[in-house]
Amino acid sequence: MYTTEKAYDYCEGVIQQGSKTFYKAFSLLPKADRQAVNAIYTFCRCLDDTVDESSNPKESLTAFLSEFERFRSGERIEQPLWLALRDVFDRYEMEEMPFLELAEGMRWDITKSRYRTLEETERYSYLVASTVGLMLLPILAPGRKDLKEGAIQLGIAMQLTNILRDVGEDARRNRIYLPGELLERYGVSEESVLRGEPTGDFSGLWEAIALRAEGLYDLASTTFPAYPSESRKSLRAAALLYRGILDAVRLNRYDVFTKRAYVSNLQKIKLLTKI
Repeated sequence: MYTTEKAYDYCEGVIQQGSKTFYKAFSLLPKADRQAVNAIYTFCRCLDDTVDESSNPKESLTAFLSEFERFRSGERIEQPLWLALRDVFDRYEMEEMPFLELAEGMRWDITKSRYRTLEETERYSYLVASTVGLMLLPILAPGRKDLKEGAIQLGIAMQLTNILRDVGEDARRNRIYLPGELLERYGVSEESVLRGEPTGDFSGLWEAIALRAEGLYDLASTTFPAYPSESRKSLRAAALLYRGILDAVRLNRYDVFTKRAYVSNLQKIKLLTKI
């Protein structure tokens, strides 16, 4: 049987393995807040894996959401994720809607594999990433609902960064998140993306979306001074490290098909010295 502390240890292991960038950024938080962030990340990771790692994602998603409904009703579920998340809900003023909207984003991944417009891609980005920012907001800035718009902007920027980094990986799953309108504008065919040999001006297409992401990072950063000092440092670290992925892709000469862009430990140290 897990104690709450052991449940949090489990969640820390999940974030350590799943996202070194997030783990590094939020390690700057006080312990109680750091544990809460780890629990939120674990919920998101488990929900994502429910869809991506299952042979029957619809049934798996339904089963996961059934457990979440039991959690929402107040039932004690003897699993580390739910035990840790219960403590988070007890300690912070959490809202349930972002958790449900994230699940809607997972449904999109089950039913959609193409996006027509940048607005549609950004709506998907809201569902799968901005929702995470809204989950974290009561932890990072208690009582500051006025910071929601900045959290939404940062989430979309981060997800666009993911999309730009993972074009090849997504294509191998027959998913293209790059908007069809932009593919046509830059002469990049879907078939060439799926082959990993893009036609047309792929770097121009990539930079058009990167420019949008960087603009959103800039907008979101204007809200950072309103966060408590400890949270502000973690948020700035997360934004800097994630934004650094875009420059890593540029250093790889836009090869997002055979190389995975990442921010090196040395570069992370250089970026974090800016905080």
